[in-house]
Amino acid sequence: MSTSERDNPGAPPKDEPLSPESMAAEWATMPDIVEEEGEQEGGTDRLMSQDEIDTMLGFSTGDDKNERNGIQAIVDSGSVSYERLPMLEIIFERLVRLLSTSLRNFFTDNVEVTLESIRSVRFGDYINSISQPAMLSVFKAEEWDNFGLITIESALTYSIMDTMFGGKRGQPAPRVDGRPFTSIEIRLIRRVIALVLGDAEAAFKPLSPVNFTIDRIESNPRFVSISRPANAAIRVELKFDMEGRGGALHILLPYATIEPIRDLLLESFMGEKLGRDPIWENHLATEVWQTEVPVTCVLHETQMPLKRMMKLEIGDTLMFDAKPDAFVSLRCGDFVVSDGRVGRVDDKIAVQIVSPLRRSKTTIAAFDTNQHGQPV
Repeated sequence: MSTSERDNPGAPPKDEPLSPESMAAEWATMPDIVEEEGEQEGGTDRLMSQDEIDTMLGFSTGDDKNERNGIQAIVDSGSVSYERLPMLEIIFERLVRLLSTSLRNFFTDNVEVTLESIRSVRFGDYINSISQPAMLSVFKAEEWDNFGLITIESALTYSIMDTMFGGKRGQPAPRVDGRPFTSIEIRLIRRVIALVLGDAEAAFKPLSPVNFTIDRIESNPRFVSISRPANAAIRVELKFDMEGRGGALHILLPYATIEPIRDLLLESFMGEKLGRDPIWENHLATEVWQTEVPVTCVLHETQMPLKRMMKLEIGDTLMFDAKPDAFVSLRCGDFVVSDGRVGRVDDKIAVQIVSPLRRSKTTIAAFDTNQHGQPV
């Protein structure tokens, strides 16, 4: 018998597998672990300290404020944090004003449109949050070569139907569950979606002209996958109120869709440009005018075979196909400045300018345009 067997006679041999009964017997014979203060460490009556609770919940007050742990880290893992686009908010504020007028003319009734929120969401999370039934319209931005999504909740769909068919005012539209949308409802909602997209084109036009066309209308969120589930998107929520009736309309724009105009959306106001510094411009102009550049006088240029060039020796004469009174060209690098005639002043060779200087055709306005990526 080994030493461990003598110390613990109730324990099973090491070569035998542990059964539930043997494990319970072994636990019963194990001594309790007691701390110095007399608190039982392995028991169930131990209470967590405040620091341990804060650490588990993710509210620990450490030096690193950006570190997240515990439950707070799990909650923050699903959030999407992206840069703010100031111009996008201005565009959708303009869309609300345009829609208020267009929908009043369309319904011949009072319609109030309000901008509820503009948020960054993950595409997959938004699709999973859509409540059924709903009308989903995929539209394409032609100039941006990508797609967007318009979602009309069922409450707004039935309110539009009730308003267009002369329902009573001040009463919410009845909700009919358990049936798909009819072809008449889809056609009428398609007209409303076309109206929204037309006003959206007008709202984007001062910033970047774009054409929105309806690609298809679906009622199942699984058939409107225009982006990967983990990709980020902008969700714009518009609230429609038609005298007690109405609902919400969502416009979803993936970040990949608005990427071509991202630099424009980052501006704080339309046509934002940095101001010029006249002191720096004057200093730069003074230094440029005082800069010395080499000017080359080219008498003539000719071409000959390489074999003849290799046979040239001292004393050989090269014949140029030029007359003594022929013009020469003045060059600064690869740029031809002007033409001239070779002469002599005192004991030095001189060139007389015979044609005006060939100035650059690039103006200041054309240079500014070229700086923004457009050809001059």
